[in-house]
Amino acid sequence: MAYAHTNSKGQTYILHSKNVTLRGGRQQMIFFFARDEREGALDEVPAGYLVVENKKTGLPMLKREK
Repeated sequence: MAYAHTNSKGQTYILHSKNVTLRGGRQQMIFFFARDEREGALDEVPAGYLVVENKKTGLPMLKREK
């Protein structure tokens, strides 16, 4: 089951990851939230990250733990 986060406005978002190629040719894993479940959905928050919410829009984001 994919990790879901419900924000303060009552909307549910699913956590996903994807490998992208940067301009220099380097591969990097990105994390993003979407309202629907797609390919690359994650079962849990990656180690070393926290889910935070944008106060203005309510969109969830991942932030590295300190």
